[in-house]
Amino acid sequence: MAREKKDPQDLSIEEKLKNLYQLQTMLSEIDKIKTLRGELPLEVQDLEDEIEGLTTRIDRIQADMAGLQEEVSHRRVAIQDNLANIERYTQQLDNVRNNREYENLTKEIEYLQLDNQLNEKKIREAQNALEGKQEEIRRCSDNVTERRDDLDVKKSELDEIISETRAEEEKLRERSKNLELTIEPRLLSSFKRIRKNSRNGLGIVYVQRDACGGCFNKIPPQRQLDIRMRKKIIVCEYCGRIMIDPELAGVQLNKPVEEKPKRRRRKTAEKKDDENA
Repeated sequence: MAREKKDPQDLSIEEKLKNLYQLQTMLSEIDKIKTLRGELPLEVQDLEDEIEGLTTRIDRIQADMAGLQEEVSHRRVAIQDNLANIERYTQQLDNVRNNREYENLTKEIEYLQLDNQLNEKKIREAQNALEGKQEEIRRCSDNVTERRDDLDVKKSELDEIISETRAEEEKLRERSKNLELTIEPRLLSSFKRIRKNSRNGLGIVYVQRDACGGCFNKIPPQRQLDIRMRKKIIVCEYCGRIMIDPELAGVQLNKPVEEKPKRRRRKTAEKKDDENA
């Protein structure tokens, strides 16, 4: 008959701490896998963002160029219209009946000639701007090509690392999810919060050399005794990490070998013999 799973809240403090430490061990292994990938995921994301930015910039420049080309086209049409009007007004000068008509036609011709000069100036400016934007597009396109080459290399490296570690990571994640079901939600939530705020990702640590295994601050003897008793959840008063004794964590600590005091009795006896002689 299959054993019925215990409710996480019905577990003893010892069982809760043991499950929590096992979860920490699995999560630390996942962290090591992420560390193995290093900065590659961020570098890949940065390159993708940069390529997207350059592509957007190229699209914007091309839109500006289309506007400049349209302006050039309109101004060339305006120049042709002005030339046609100048020719017509010039012919009318031969048939004027008074000075007033002559002056009006002359002013109109001068205005159209000035307007053509302005249109030609604007066309030159637009053409210069088009050349500059074409050069800018060329630079951006070169940058996009270069960044895509870098992206392909980085993605290849990342995919290789992921393929090597994917099976192990998925296995660890599956086991950690199952183990989380054995930990009461309130304790699990506190553990995850502590882990998130810790630089090394440790939410539960064992006592090492009378000190916290996370922040290495000394732990008073009475508190160490409470930790070994496993009667309640105890946290470090300095860093807030949950504490567990090494034996429950399954860790074997090498105890420092104490030096025995040297025997001086023989030497003392020899000294007394010399004095008696």
